Amino acid sequence: MIKVDHISKHFEHTQALSDVSLEIDKGEIVSLIGPSGSGKSTLLRCIHGLEHPESGKIYLEDEWMDPSDEEKFRAQRSKMGFVFQHFNLFPNMTVIENCTLAQINVLQRSQEESEKIAMQYLTRVGLAEKRDEYPNKLSGGQKQRVAIARALCLHPEIMLFDEPTSALDPEMIKEVLEVMTNLAEEGMTMIVVTHEMGFARKVGSRVVFLDSGKIVEDAPSDQFFEHPQSDRAKDFLSKVFYQ
Repeated sequence: MIKVDHISKHFEHTQALSDVSLEIDKGEIVSLIGPSGSGKSTLLRCIHGLEHPESGKIYLEDEWMDPSDEEKFRAQRSKMGFVFQHFNLFPNMTVIENCTLAQINVLQRSQEESEKIAMQYLTRVGLAEKRDEYPNKLSGGQKQRVAIARALCLHPEIMLFDEPTSALDPEMIKEVLEVMTNLAEEGMTMIVVTHEMGFARKVGSRVVFLDSGKIVEDAPSDQFFEHPQSDRAKDFLSKVFYQ
């Protein structure tokens, strides 16, 4: 469904990605893990088109995502929902307005249809009663669930999550992971940048471990956590699970 073909990306003097290749099939839940600065978020942003690699190409359903073909590129990006670390809700809009804005302006849906779809997904994430609240009245976990509902309103084929729980208090992480787990169980293709090793192990079908802008290991989740192959992955896991 997604093919990343030898992409590289740098920022000023930092090589964020170096000759990265990756393929993701429909229905897979791929966890991108690794130390801070390893290139996980940059890879996710390149896949979505928020960043453009300097070399290499990204394909969606065997079609090159060419930024110079603006109309096609926009249509390809619309097939992917993106959930940010810090929610990115509009503070001057209510929950329902946050969830209908893109539907009306991008998909040209009517106000009535947009609100109907928004309420379906707000109900799904357990926040229907918050439809008329502003983001500053919500907890961090509730904001992230609204962000997930907003992304789902556009009916994406793929969901991309960039450290969706890292800005949350520990008590709020579970409610967000439960929503993500439900999506996985329904067969949604997902790419998740995460530090939640329990989620990566139990819910994810694959782990892609990055370090210094390169993919060090790419393996089924159980295999990665039980029998990591590289010394770098072994060292990382020993620190993550150190008690």
